[in-house]
Amino acid sequence: MKRYKNDPNLYFDYRDVKTLQRYIDAYGRIEPMSKTGLSAKQQRQLAVAIKRARNIALLPFVANN
Repeated sequence: MKRYKNDPNLYFDYRDVKTLQRYIDAYGRIEPMSKTGLSAKQQRQLAVAIKRARNIALLPFVANN
């Protein structure tokens, strides 16, 4: 997954559920920076986008296992 670190124009959109789901593990938690390979700024943007998507019910808060 380490392909975005050098991309300065990267933007995570909360409406792009398919992209956001790649950064959520099987338990519904946000993957850490060590696994995603994102910079700190990108990881913060990712977390905000996931949390916004959860609040408007585009993503679940927990996995349905």
